Amino acid sequence: MSFTIELLAQLQHIGETLPLPRVRALHLPPDPRPGEERGEFCAVELVDGSIGLSYVLLGDTLPALRARSGAGLPGAGALEVAAGFAADDAALRTIGFAAANAVTRFLFDRAGFVPASSADSVGALGLLPGDRVGMIGFFAPLLPRVRASGAELVVVELRAELLDRADGFRVTLDADELRGCSKVLATGTLLLNGTLDAMLERCTAASRVAIVGPSVGCVPDALFARGITFVGGTWIDDRSGFVDALRAGERRADVAHKFGLRREDYTGLDALLARVLG
Repeated sequence: MSFTIELLAQLQHIGETLPLPRVRALHLPPDPRPGEERGEFCAVELVDGSIGLSYVLLGDTLPALRARSGAGLPGAGALEVAAGFAADDAALRTIGFAAANAVTRFLFDRAGFVPASSADSVGALGLLPGDRVGMIGFFAPLLPRVRASGAELVVVELRAELLDRADGFRVTLDADELRGCSKVLATGTLLLNGTLDAMLERCTAASRVAIVGPSVGCVPDALFARGITFVGGTWIDDRSGFVDALRAGERRADVAHKFGLRREDYTGLDALLARVLG
């Protein structure tokens, strides 16, 4: 069973156990300025205030979302929207994944589950000199920490234009190079572009695998079951402030913080549902 299908099945289980709030709105960021390299995310907000994020800069996803203007989303069922995560259409997948993340936040809040704060996702890998680290997706903000550890770094990319970005590390289009990596760090983009399962099949030699990014906010059971040992995402502290900042393209550090969840610290979906039902 693919990650996508397994995640949707888990969301369905949540919906069969708890009444879920409907969708309030889709919030979009402004277009990036020419030459600007920054990650941008949309947000699906449920009527209770739960918010889920999803990356929008894959291909023409953001223009496609803007053309839709959130049509048909207000008042729609959360699971109905989340089902779009299985669609071939990139915009539907993006919205669907954001809805899946919003449902997860709803569950976490109802269960009183708050993952620990984490200012250093790289630290979860326990990098040591001599480690061979595979980074799936070019994630520039994390490069200094990896290189400072003394570990060898190989970046696996899908975009050939990034091959000349290497400075003290290597960039390759050959995903099979992950087979020789002792630690692996992946960005949340893998969850959207459908490559997660294929990449993880190459990471069997890795003792630790982390997946991080603002859009990593879904129920983590299917990720942990696939050998991922750490997930890191964004925890929204101030709903209205976050929405205002996202729509204005402003920094969101004052209204959200990074969280990190280790596999051994997670009780599991059924335990969370049992906690809600009390």
